[in-house]
Amino acid sequence: MTLWIPITLAAAFFQTLRFMLQRQLSLGSLSATGATLARFLYSAPLVAVLITIYMTATAQAWPDFGGALFGYGAMGGLAQILATVATVRLFQARNFAVGITFKKTEVMQAVLVGWVLLGDSVSGLGLLAIGLGLVGVVLLSVPSDARGFRWRDMANPSAGLGLVAGLLFAVSGVCYRGASLSLGMEDPLARAGVTLAVVTAMQTVAMLIWLRWRDPGQVGAVWRARRVAVWVGLMSMAGSFCWFTAFTLQNAAYVNAVGQVELILSALASVLVFREAVSGREWIGMAVLLASILLLIAVI
Repeated sequence: MTLWIPITLAAAFFQTLRFMLQRQLSLGSLSATGATLARFLYSAPLVAVLITIYMTATAQAWPDFGGALFGYGAMGGLAQILATVATVRLFQARNFAVGITFKKTEVMQAVLVGWVLLGDSVSGLGLLAIGLGLVGVVLLSVPSDARGFRWRDMANPSAGLGLVAGLLFAVSGVCYRGASLSLGMEDPLARAGVTLAVVTAMQTVAMLIWLRWRDPGQVGAVWRARRVAVWVGLMSMAGSFCWFTAFTLQNAAYVNAVGQVELILSALASVLVFREAVSGREWIGMAVLLASILLLIAVI
């Protein structure tokens, strides 16, 4: 087994744990933005320390921190913050498995954004996969307690939050790749670590400034919740580092394909850990959307 496969599986596992912890925090004393701050606040210092130790131990020179790194990093960081807030709010409205499945529309939406804005070509099978994905989104968009199906049921906050989260995660992924490639470093671990350190530092500062201005009580709440929140930061750091490393070792399409195991983990967490009821329509919608994503990854 090549190295990128277990690294990707680890990334999906850590990410599922992190979202589980953020969901718990958001249902307690923290708002969606407070739970998002916990992700960055407790991971940024550790990321900075670890990459410094690694660069020193391997006797590598630090790269030039150019405008491309900070530009791509800032755009990706902002998109990721907004996407995380949207996802955590979605957890408050729908069950955990549905929230993660909506998030995974990032793969499908990334192709659509490239097609519309950049003129990237999309094959017939690619369009078929996107169409199949839209069917899955339709099934998931209808509230679980709705009887039958009505088109107007699709227009609800949960569906909007899910699709926005997927789009923003797609944007952040593209920006992070641009930031990483701008460093021009040979060592993929060093490139991933430096990019992650810069981005998480910017995200932490931005979130602290925003919350001190708009909701100062949440900063103290994040500190008081540190016994759980610190694990959010650790899982975030581990997951992000694994994703960054996997993308430097293998084609993104293959990494995304293996990463879909997160949907299975989220379904198990929803039923076994949170004891949430998942309706038959939601199971079908998740299965259809998963099939569309796998087909899309296979043809891009």
